[in-house]
Amino acid sequence: MRKHHVAALLIIALFGVAKFRFEQRLTEEHRAAYFHGARFQLSMRQQIGQSEFIAALSGFRSLVADYLWIKAEIAWEHTEYGRMALLFNNVTALEPRNTMFWDMSAWHMGWNASVYAFRNPKEPREALRVKAQREYFRIAEDFLLRGIANNPDSYVLYDRLGNLYKDKFEDHLKASQAYDKAATFPNSPSYEKRFAAYHLSYCEGHEREAYDRLVKLYKMGDNERLPTLLTRLNFLQEKLNIPADQRVYHPPEK
Repeated sequence: MRKHHVAALLIIALFGVAKFRFEQRLTEEHRAAYFHGARFQLSMRQQIGQSEFIAALSGFRSLVADYLWIKAEIAWEHTEYGRMALLFNNVTALEPRNTMFWDMSAWHMGWNASVYAFRNPKEPREALRVKAQREYFRIAEDFLLRGIANNPDSYVLYDRLGNLYKDKFEDHLKASQAYDKAATFPNSPSYEKRFAAYHLSYCEGHEREAYDRLVKLYKMGDNERLPTLLTRLNFLQEKLNIPADQRVYHPPEK
């Protein structure tokens, strides 16, 4: 009997060592794949249901994520934005390397939910509607920042963050910084550099830097000499009192 106990303890010990090494390797693989910020926790069981939770544990994370995404779209049709945010959190926790989930979650919160909150017919007080609207802006920002933490090798979410700062927060400096970051990726669109310079031109104390960047873009050729660039360049030439003989752009006389 004692031998059987010793053998059982030995098997348990060996299993524990193997399990530890497996979990350690899995953690290292997740780190290498940028699995940061997204957490797959037991509390998710209460939120998504036992059957879905078991399916996720059984290796069907992507299928469960797709199923929850469909449920979130149904919640959207019923304007249940709080439920949508909860479902989006679970979807992104299950599939943190899918940038589309982070992108669309932020879009729904920052655009659709925020508009509904501001127009909410059940809330007569405008101050509270504005407060709710801005809370959805912050939720959208949080989705994008967590998405970036899990996908630092993609320019897409930096671009979407720039759009959010531009359109919703109306923060030109943060928008410029986000577009700047997006522009550092070799596969990013060429407009990222333009957008970064455009928004920097609106920032007090950054006029000279913005002017130099706009001039650099202007000198790259006709493809960069778009109406917004010319308008912002001329504005800064005037504001910085650039001498006429040093100006690269001379608007046509009206």
